[in-house]
Amino acid sequence: MDRLRQRADFLAVANGTRANSAAFVVQGRLRDDDGPIRIGFTVTKKNGTATERNRIRRRLRELVKRLDVISMRPHHDYVLVGRRAALTRDFAIMMDDLRSALHRLDRQPTTKAFSSEVDTGSRQENASKRKGGASRNPN
Repeated sequence: MDRLRQRADFLAVANGTRANSAAFVVQGRLRDDDGPIRIGFTVTKKNGTATERNRIRRRLRELVKRLDVISMRPHHDYVLVGRRAALTRDFAIMMDDLRSALHRLDRQPTTKAFSSEVDTGSRQENASKRKGGASRNPN
């Protein structure tokens, strides 16, 4: 397992499938190469001070270390977006949440998003581009 480090990779995964949990959000994306599973971690500043964000990130990294690799699909990228609840949530429950989230990601239809195809607009703009230019709000 490798780590995601470049912003373009994080943006590409953000356009993939996602599964929510109380302590984190798991985002996943199928890659077009034969490389290993890659995982990224991110925690926004709204989750607390630097020490709290680092503690959330450490807990998420430890979850992935203890998780069996079989739960993750080969040739996929995953990003765990930490939430404040990860500070106080029981570790065993978080482990079950991660397994459940990965299982839910597997059930969702996968779309291949290549780095060169990453949209940089808002989600609403990206959705309207996929629908052929029709926007949600006709006004």
